[in-house]
Amino acid sequence: MSRFPDRSGYARILACAGLCAALAFGAPTVAQTTSGAIQAGQTPKAGLQSYPGLGRPATAKEIAAWDIDVRPDFKGLPPGSGSVAKGQDIWEAKCAHCHGIFGESNEVFSPLIGGTSKKDIEIGRVANLSRSDYPGRTTLMKVATLSTLWDYIHRAMPWNNPKTLSHDEVYAVTAFLLSLAEVVPDDFVLSHQNIAEVQKRMPNRNGMQTRHAMWPGKEFGGTPKPDTQNVACMNNCATEPKLASFLPDFARNNHGNLRDQNRMIGPQRGADTTVPEPKSGDVVVAQAAAPAAAAAKPATADNPANKAALALTQKNGCVACHAMDKKLVGPSFADVAKKHAGKAEYLATKIKSGGQGVWGAIPMPPQSLSDADAKAIAAWLASGAGK
Repeated sequence: MSRFPDRSGYARILACAGLCAALAFGAPTVAQTTSGAIQAGQTPKAGLQSYPGLGRPATAKEIAAWDIDVRPDFKGLPPGSGSVAKGQDIWEAKCAHCHGIFGESNEVFSPLIGGTSKKDIEIGRVANLSRSDYPGRTTLMKVATLSTLWDYIHRAMPWNNPKTLSHDEVYAVTAFLLSLAEVVPDDFVLSHQNIAEVQKRMPNRNGMQTRHAMWPGKEFGGTPKPDTQNVACMNNCATEPKLASFLPDFARNNHGNLRDQNRMIGPQRGADTTVPEPKSGDVVVAQAAAPAAAAAKPATADNPANKAALALTQKNGCVACHAMDKKLVGPSFADVAKKHAGKAEYLATKIKSGGQGVWGAIPMPPQSLSDADAKAIAAWLASGAGK
């Protein structure tokens, strides 16, 4: 049984924490107009007067921008609908290149589909989660709440262009995934009106524990009691934890520098895998090594044209699947430049239209960047990618 609640619950905690922090410094919980008039549901004026001159009240529009999570009881779910058939079309165009046609691919991410049965759908617990010999854990095996699936697709997908799916498209993609797991039939249309009924067929719906302090409120059986049995150490405490496992140095940079593979949405937190993992007390040394690694790059990296092209690959999300000199999801820029030297027009067309088979089974979806950006990136690749 999972000890952790629905991710959307965490999002709500974080959003509430941010608003509570704002309250502590004088901002209201619900909207106050820029003119200063307090609306219904506002905090008392006393809270605003505690820290005069610090910040300003949040507007209704600003608060609404934060309050976007979908709870397990589907509060916050926007209206809409989408069919399995429509979801399949979207999936094959925008999702299959990473997850496989049937959500079964293990090449880029862990499989989404598999490991569940009709019996699991009936009882709400996935039997294979109890088997130590079962190879892997798919998303549909683990996820307990349909709101989690909908909310994550809505916020984070597609990988190279998150938050671009409409509400109806998210319903459709979710419906398609559920059909692959035989939770809904192939002719099903998922909507805000029937999603609660579909929740009753989730294979692992009874596999989530909510009786711990990390769950917000008591409406889902929450309790202030922590879900750990740790004892606070007051003296003779261990100075540092012991690692139970680690990535060996020879495998650390096998898939390129993780720091360069983050999406353009959100904070950049990838580890710099071009340098050894810092040992205890070596954090400053490891951080200082990064500029040295950068200095070791070819002099062409300082070329203005090269910098401009690299900036375009960042801007258009190319680096989500391509690295400079190592294969990620797709081939490296260096390999593309070597194979298609001098073919700028061909590359510009392929960038815009996508394709499959040139570099393996994983397809590249059509890209929505401008013609000017596509031609600039293609020209850079055709001329050797800065080499």
